[in-house]
Amino acid sequence: MGRIDYLHDPKAPPANSVVPSVVAFVQNDADEVLLIRRSDNGRWALPGGGHDAGESISDTVVREVWEETGIKAEVIDMSGIYTDPGHVMQYDDGEVRQQFSICFRARPVGGEVRTSDETTEVRWVPPADLSAFDIHPTMRLRIQHAMDRARTAPYIG
Repeated sequence: MGRIDYLHDPKAPPANSVVPSVVAFVQNDADEVLLIRRSDNGRWALPGGGHDAGESISDTVVREVWEETGIKAEVIDMSGIYTDPGHVMQYDDGEVRQQFSICFRARPVGGEVRTSDETTEVRWVPPADLSAFDIHPTMRLRIQHAMDRARTAPYIG
C-alpha cells in the first residue's frame, strides 16, 4: 500500500481517520539511531506504527520496533506527542489519516537487524550522518526532540 504525506498543503485531501500511533527513537551504545526505509513511501523514518486494542502503548512501541527491524527494544521515556492537523497521510485504500503520533525513546536489548514487509532497509545511523537521509520534516522534528536530552518535558503539539 502506498502513502503520500501532506504537510500544510492546501491541496491535501481532508482527513477521514485518526489512529493513535507510536514511533521509537532507539539509540544503541554507540549513540547510533535505528532507522527504517519505509516500503510505502521509500523515505527513512523511525520505526513505529498503529496502537492495537488490548495492548499498552509501551507494548505497541516494543512490538512495532520488533516487527519492522528485528530489534528487541525497551522503552525509556516519552519525548513528544505530535498531533498537527496540517499533516495528513493519504493511503491507496482511500484512508486519509490525520497525524497522531507519540514518540518514545528506547534502547535495544537484543535481536538482529532485518527487514520486514513494511521496511526495505534497516540501519544504525550515526547522528552526524542523519542529514544525508531522505527523512520527512515531521520525522526530523521527532528525531531532533528525542536527541535533545536537555529537554525537561516532552514536546506536545
